[in-house]
Amino acid sequence: MIFSNVDEVERAYLNNKLELGTKIVVRIKETSLSGGEEDNVEHLRSYETTAGRAMLSKILPPGLSFEELNKVLKKKEISKLINSSYRKCGLRSTVIFADKLLQSGFSLATKAGLSIAVDDMLIPGQKPSILEHAEEEVKEIEQQFASGLVTQGERYNKVVDIWGRAGDQVGKAMMDQLGGDLIQDSKGNKVKQESFNSIYMMADSGARGSAAQIRQLAGMRGLMAKPDGSIIETPITANFREGLNVLQYFISTHGARKGLADTALKTANSGYLTRRLVDVTQDLVVIVMIVEQRRTHNEVDCCWRRDY
Repeated sequence: MIFSNVDEVERAYLNNKLELGTKIVVRIKETSLSGGEEDNVEHLRSYETTAGRAMLSKILPPGLSFEELNKVLKKKEISKLINSSYRKCGLRSTVIFADKLLQSGFSLATKAGLSIAVDDMLIPGQKPSILEHAEEEVKEIEQQFASGLVTQGERYNKVVDIWGRAGDQVGKAMMDQLGGDLIQDSKGNKVKQESFNSIYMMADSGARGSAAQIRQLAGMRGLMAKPDGSIIETPITANFREGLNVLQYFISTHGARKGLADTALKTANSGYLTRRLVDVTQDLVVIVMIVEQRRTHNEVDCCWRRDY
């Protein structure tokens, strides 16, 4: 769809003729800064973009190109956009722009109604084959240990490495599956586009959650640690959507207990360190270093002056 300006895009959107993600071609008005406001130059340029980005262009400050907005705006991209606005347009324009961006975000997030459902947690199809391959490798290591080819420590380290690698592979397969959807284009061909899966969008945008947390929901929980820091070599191959059996649930309690123990210990250690630092620096006074040029010879001496 082709539009002559952003107002036409907004009118079509309000009349339900297109969605925020609909691909369009539209002419965007941009302003180039040249000294004073009366010297600013306005020009029109056609962009291939989406309806949502086109409407968002109305809040851009003068001097900022639409090219910087015409991309998927994740957490880092928004940070770069605001930084670019500050460098090119100044503090006042950036504060107004950031405030408008905030209001747009609240408004659109409310209308989006993003939520989490069990069906959003897609278990990767490659998971059984990855686990089967890992189990075969572990059996081979156990046979080597029984034959005396490897020591107990080597066996333990290799088994932990195998299951750690398997967990990473399951996590990657899960994110690849969550991150793309196959759709039909106007010509009937199947093309892959970035997913609109709620959980994936939350993690990928940087709003909330991470790939490691999603892995526990739809991939596999993986290896658990004991309170003493050692890793249990038997992994939890199930995820929270599939549900844990009795043994897996018991193993997962070790990890939960370690989390609670670490929280208590780290709090005490941090407090003790802070107290020692205060005690050590108690008698120090803030001083200012000044650089003086000696008249006798060309040496620069640093001397310290106390400012009370």
